Amino acid sequence: MNFATVLKGKGLGLVAWLLGIVFFLPIAWMVLTSFHSEENAATNPPSFAAALTLDGYRDFFGAGGGASPWPALINSLVASLGSTLFVLILALPAAYALAIRPVKKWTDVLFFFLSTKMLPIVAGLLPIYLFAKNTDFLDNIWLLVILYTSMNLPIAVWMMQSFLAEVPVAVIEAAQIDGARLPTVLTRVVAPIALPGIAATALICFIFSWNELLFARVLTGVVAQTAPVFLTGFITSQGLFLAKVCAASLVISLPVLAAGFAAQDKLVQGLSLGAVK
Repeated sequence: MNFATVLKGKGLGLVAWLLGIVFFLPIAWMVLTSFHSEENAATNPPSFAAALTLDGYRDFFGAGGGASPWPALINSLVASLGSTLFVLILALPAAYALAIRPVKKWTDVLFFFLSTKMLPIVAGLLPIYLFAKNTDFLDNIWLLVILYTSMNLPIAVWMMQSFLAEVPVAVIEAAQIDGARLPTVLTRVVAPIALPGIAATALICFIFSWNELLFARVLTGVVAQTAPVFLTGFITSQGLFLAKVCAASLVISLPVLAAGFAAQDKLVQGLSLGAVK
């Protein structure tokens, strides 16, 4: 290995570290600001040596007489986990049919699934709102579960089709020879082999559902309010309470960060599945 190769490798490593720091700085700034008082958080230029306090977190959790965030957090958890579970239940057999037992013109089917994501969300907002209003589904958390399931299902089928295409057909045929039916093949043969890909798909669907704001803002009120909608309530006519917003943003981001950290090995395996033959 010559000097030029070593220098090039160290240069690329340095660039990677710099990019990582650049992407991490806004998060670090948000965390630091969340521990400042509103007066110190609003100073310009910002004060790095300002006294630290937990007032922002106390206000977020309702210690100052404000609304409690727990109903909104629970609603987000129900909508995200429920929709992700339904997506996996529906996407696994669909991806199996497109990857292992391909239907006719399966590529056209995949492109049709993907084309459903090309419609702007705003274009479908009014019809869905009128439907929810006429069926008394406004401010109902199950409406969000259904919507998030339908929104994430095309991406899940597309992703899982590529993951299931790597499952050896011989293993499936051996299970079928032993008498295993389709539900058994899916749950006991295909799912364990494609677990990294399924985990990656589930994590992405969970993140998309947890972060969704537009439908939740329009279709919910008090009962089914989600965490992102609750967060927008801190932007008031009296101004932007920066420390409280940063504290709320950090708390609301924790479930996604925790899920990503817990499934990081499966996420890397899933996203790299099939990359090396």
